[in-house]
Amino acid sequence: MPNSHASAALEGATRLVDAVATSRLPTRHGEFTAHVYHSRRDGVEHVALVAGEVTGHEAVLVRLHSECLTGDVFGSLRCDCGEQLDMALERIAKKGTGVLLYLRGQEGRGIGLAHKIQAYALQDQGMDTVDANVAQGLPIDSRSYEAAAQILQDLGIKSVRLMSNNPKKLAALEAAGVPVVERLVHQVVPNAENRHYLETKRVRMGHMLAPDTHLNYRSHNE
Repeated sequence: MPNSHASAALEGATRLVDAVATSRLPTRHGEFTAHVYHSRRDGVEHVALVAGEVTGHEAVLVRLHSECLTGDVFGSLRCDCGEQLDMALERIAKKGTGVLLYLRGQEGRGIGLAHKIQAYALQDQGMDTVDANVAQGLPIDSRSYEAAAQILQDLGIKSVRLMSNNPKKLAALEAAGVPVVERLVHQVVPNAENRHYLETKRVRMGHMLAPDTHLNYRSHNE
């Protein structure tokens, strides 16, 4: 269960989330405990999948994963989200302890499902993932991680080892009072469909990814 002392400590700040449900969740990667949190800001429900004992621990293995219906559920090859989700769960299960925060309401870096599909159509016309958002009058990335930080604090986590390539996630957790003691590279091998997408994230969005020329390229038909 979420840590009561940590929960009390959050009362001094503007509380953004409330723990509303907890249950055992067996998965193909291993057994987790699912904690559902309700956002006071927008009503969205986030999920923390916890393996092992993390309350009061330092350097806990953590992944902040933004909801991606197309990648996580349908196995879309246009992004790396589904593979990153599986990789994170596998790494946590292998370690035996850790947390995956599944942050809902962050589809398409915050633009929503319909706008993301429209962005895909624009990308098929030659735009990259950044310009496709801008062409719709939308932000490149409107995600916030304050709720994620409060969930980690509510679970009683002292510091994290963060599986991420996104420097904004590291900065957001640090700013919210969750120390990041180590960043772990969380990169998948590109395929024919997401190769340009990943390069755009590296070059135009500052994601800490190895250049595509340093990776083993594979076709999505393999």
